[in-house]
Amino acid sequence: MSTTTFQKPDTYGYYGKFGGAYIPEMLHRNVEELKSQYLEIMYEPSFQKEFRELLQDYVGRPTPLYFAKRLSEQFGTRVFLKREDLCHTGAHKINNTIGQILLAQKLGKKRIIAETGAGQHGVATATVCALKGVECIVYMGEKDIERQAPNVARMKMLGATVIPARSGSKTLKDATNEAIRDWINNPVDTHYIIGSVVGPHPYPDMVARFQSVISEEIRWQLKDKTGTELPTHVLACVGGGSNAAGAFYHFLDELSVQLVAVEAAGHGINSGFSAATTQLGKPGVLHGSKSLVMQTEDGQVVEPHSISAGLDYPGIGPLHAHLYESGRGIFLSATDEEALQASFEVAKLEGIIPALETGHAFFALRKLKLKANDVVVVCLSGRGDKDLATYMKRLE
Repeated sequence: MSTTTFQKPDTYGYYGKFGGAYIPEMLHRNVEELKSQYLEIMYEPSFQKEFRELLQDYVGRPTPLYFAKRLSEQFGTRVFLKREDLCHTGAHKINNTIGQILLAQKLGKKRIIAETGAGQHGVATATVCALKGVECIVYMGEKDIERQAPNVARMKMLGATVIPARSGSKTLKDATNEAIRDWINNPVDTHYIIGSVVGPHPYPDMVARFQSVISEEIRWQLKDKTGTELPTHVLACVGGGSNAAGAFYHFLDELSVQLVAVEAAGHGINSGFSAATTQLGKPGVLHGSKSLVMQTEDGQVVEPHSISAGLDYPGIGPLHAHLYESGRGIFLSATDEEALQASFEVAKLEGIIPALETGHAFFALRKLKLKANDVVVVCLSGRGDKDLATYMKRLE
């Protein structure tokens, strides 16, 4: 394993052999503008001041690091939950949209577009656009619009225009395609807020940096609670992988910390209805970067499946592809049924209804050989309100 940092991509946006910017000529100006200015803008003192103030006073950070006593007893170890479900809008997504709306304003953009799967990123984008008085258009797969109706209602109430993607599987991949088309047609006044650590460079790095506040807080909170900043394990679910990137970020180069990413196995990894990209994918280009992609022999993208809209994606962020290939991260998966089972267990043991996405991460507790003195942090990426219709079907 290389001794170089896992955190930062190289100049061209590559983590190992994954990343880069594979974009149409018409997007070159947009991406170059971002690439040449994002770091300078992000670390300018006035930007950091406003970003941190909004995270504290508007988002409600720091989010608690909660010792889950009954869950710990169940698994015979020490389990802490990083409560991103307690952020304003109900998930970690707001950390990134706050950062990107401030960046867009510094770049003089008047119009924001976004893609969304489970709707959490769409709600977070609509929220910050309302906060800053900026026009907001959200692309969402027609199938996801049906299964995430409460989030669609929230976006509309916040003033966003929600446009259905009716091609392909009518899910996150297709919404992303539509958003990229819009950006090509409106290159001057529009900023595309990508919600995960995917897309052309500099997006994977930029989103990871905005989400890194999660692991920044975990370190000092864990020190307060246990006397050490370093857990033995950090668990997070992975679709594109933004909550995992945020939870892993400040531990990437701490090789004693085991990073555990949990993908959606759907009906089973080899069922033909899955989104377990590291198990099923091959190197390829999707949505502007080279990564692992679920594809046919001739390179056509395979339709993914997951019960959770936020994990229903046929690729994975290039950082995660690098963590997988290098062996730095452990990649597990959970089926739809296993994620449901784990979500109900957490609800009954801890009085917390997690998002179905996070249910996948919780199931992985069963798959790890954990010792009594281990310190396991699970990134509880979002709350389960949006998934109540799916949960209720299970209760019928």
